[in-house]
Amino acid sequence: MTVDLRRLSDAAANRVELWTRFVAESGVGSLAEIGVYRGQFAQKLLAGAPGITRYYLIDPWRHLDDWNKPANKSDDVFEGFYREAMERTSEHEAKRVVLRGTTTEVIDEIPDGSLDFAYVDGDHTLRGITIDLIRVFPKVRPGGWIGGDDFSPSIWQHAEPFEPTLVCPLAIYFAEAVDSPIYALPRNQFLIEKTGAGFEFVDLTGRYGTLDLRSQLIRTQPAQPARPDGLARRIRRRLGR
Repeated sequence: MTVDLRRLSDAAANRVELWTRFVAESGVGSLAEIGVYRGQFAQKLLAGAPGITRYYLIDPWRHLDDWNKPANKSDDVFEGFYREAMERTSEHEAKRVVLRGTTTEVIDEIPDGSLDFAYVDGDHTLRGITIDLIRVFPKVRPGGWIGGDDFSPSIWQHAEPFEPTLVCPLAIYFAEAVDSPIYALPRNQFLIEKTGAGFEFVDLTGRYGTLDLRSQLIRTQPAQPARPDGLARRIRRRLGR
């Protein structure tokens, strides 16, 4: 990792500032955002990282019957969010590419290996994060990055009627599957560096303990300490390089 993630994390006041600094300092030109919603994130990145040459905005901007999360609104509300996102990014119309649809529906409009960076902030259920990571991975060039939001240490991000949030630990398992390092960053952010040169989980927050789901699914019992075998043994948690 050529960028000092510890320095960026300590200096950033919020997640948008963190990723704006990362994109600018990493020389990112082409990137995709999955889950644009109202466009605040895209607006800030486009304004704060002038080196961006192409920005793919991926979002269905419609109600999804199979998405059980609080952000799932009615079609008319999403239509307003779409117009809001377009207005917020209108100053950078020459750089933006709007792909209105789910990841599965539109991701193949992006050429393989063409992205320097992809930011995943869409469907945080187990189904959603699995689809997003698997489908966007080929679009990122070797040596590029996949970042994301809602990397929560707890799967119970929302009330019990909603599907659990499983960005963590799924993103860690995905990084292991593609043999690449993953970094846990402040404000529930993660970053996978597409190297294929070896898996490692680097926790820059000190907030991520045991990664098993059983201790969280059985909510009446306290979480158990990580066992010294399996994934927990293979992960090295450090405070930086």
